[in-house]
Amino acid sequence: MQLTVWTYEGPPHMGAMRIAASMRDVHCVLHAPQGDTYADLLFTMIARNAKRPPVTYTTFQARDLGGNTAELVQQTLKNTVERFRPQALLVGEACTAELLQDQPGALAMGMGFDIPVIPLELPAYTRKENWGAAETFFTLVRGLLRGRPVPERERTPDRAPRANLLGPTALGFRCRDDITEVTKLLASAGVEVNVVAPAGASPADLLCIPEADFNVCLYPEIAHDTCAWLERMFKQPFTHTVPIGVGATVDFLREVGELASIDVGPAIAAAQTRLPWYSRSVDSTYLTAKRVFIFGDATHAIAAARVATEELGFDVVGLGSYSREFAREMRAAAEKYGIEALITDDYLEVEAKVLELAPELVLGTQMERHIAKRAGIPCAVISAPVHVQDFPARYAPQMGFEGANVLFDTWVHPLMMGLEEHLITMFREDSEFHDEAAPSHLGPAARRGGAESRAEATADDAPADASDDELTWETDAERELRKIPFFVRGKARRNTERYARERGLATITIETLYDAKAHFGR
Repeated sequence: MQLTVWTYEGPPHMGAMRIAASMRDVHCVLHAPQGDTYADLLFTMIARNAKRPPVTYTTFQARDLGGNTAELVQQTLKNTVERFRPQALLVGEACTAELLQDQPGALAMGMGFDIPVIPLELPAYTRKENWGAAETFFTLVRGLLRGRPVPERERTPDRAPRANLLGPTALGFRCRDDITEVTKLLASAGVEVNVVAPAGASPADLLCIPEADFNVCLYPEIAHDTCAWLERMFKQPFTHTVPIGVGATVDFLREVGELASIDVGPAIAAAQTRLPWYSRSVDSTYLTAKRVFIFGDATHAIAAARVATEELGFDVVGLGSYSREFAREMRAAAEKYGIEALITDDYLEVEAKVLELAPELVLGTQMERHIAKRAGIPCAVISAPVHVQDFPARYAPQMGFEGANVLFDTWVHPLMMGLEEHLITMFREDSEFHDEAAPSHLGPAARRGGAESRAEATADDAPADASDDELTWETDAERELRKIPFFVRGKARRNTERYARERGLATITIETLYDAKAHFGR
């Protein structure tokens, strides 16, 4: 644990709060000082939840440390159960309270409540938020299902295969829309969703988990340990492919077909997404070999690297994650691209790597958005932690075929807009683009006829005036000029010639062209 301005993950009790805030009829009691009571801010102002999170704190103060803080824990537990009447009670402690060693979980177990009490062991000084969420979910599922028999799952012609969606939580990245998209995806293959957990589930729903034929591990950081335990104890296999991107979604459906013994060919054939169409188009050549740096949680970073290379033609020059529990998977993924994975939770180390690599696009978290903005690099957010703007009101999944469309828009548009901003900056001294210029649709060109405008455009692209003997364009410079888009090529020629005349240059070389670009770009 370290004190820092930014952090990728909070302490593990933050993960416990995420599980409680995701579910129904579950309440979390945390032994914590007054300064740790920030759950409302996170879940209502940032995640835009419609109700306060089901979290109660003991909120001890400095003066309480001279007395028996264990009594404060017991009184808080009693009041919480009487007031909220939950179906299950999670009991843990914040990092500061861990030093007191009051053991609130053990105290709750001895109070004789008539509901399941789940004590949480959350070592705040060695673990972090995602681990805390995964451990809380695993402990809750294991506590409710331990000792139950494996149910009969006999398949009949009139019963569709059933799956559980495990892993989506509050404060996750686009979990709400991913649930909807994956549910539609499974339905297209003839698979019913049995339980979604922890998001939206109650303890009674968790008791129904063993009835499904298999589990879908949507977010391994949260659900992998639980899925592995269910496979051992209840003979439920689980998926290992996260359906982010067209290729991964097809692989996911094929994996579902194997687990459920069904034909998913029609579901794959009916897929509707524009990303493959764009990847085959002429326009996509603009993106070919764009250098991209990717950082986030392991699930989204690994998936983003595959989409970037296989579906958009990017060149992954940097790949990393703050998810230390998945360092092995990250290193294996980075090895495919001939690079070394960056495993760190220090944003300053990430910033140094971005500046060193100087990519043309950054895909990351809220922190990488700030880093890229300062460096003047286009950026798109692909992973938590995120700010309020990444909890959109609109439908914006990351998974499934529709999610592939969202990825395309989110990643490609910063590059396209970056090109436009670059060109406007390059020609900011031009009469049309300078800061005081009127909007182009109100200017003189808009009032002239189309034929005149076309003639003007043709003149812009014409070679230099043959009667002007004082300037000569070298062949290499002419060739470089033609690489500039046609709609600003004429302006580039005029600005370059103006720059050359002002400096008494008779010959325009490639160096002159770029010097002019730098001059007018200031």
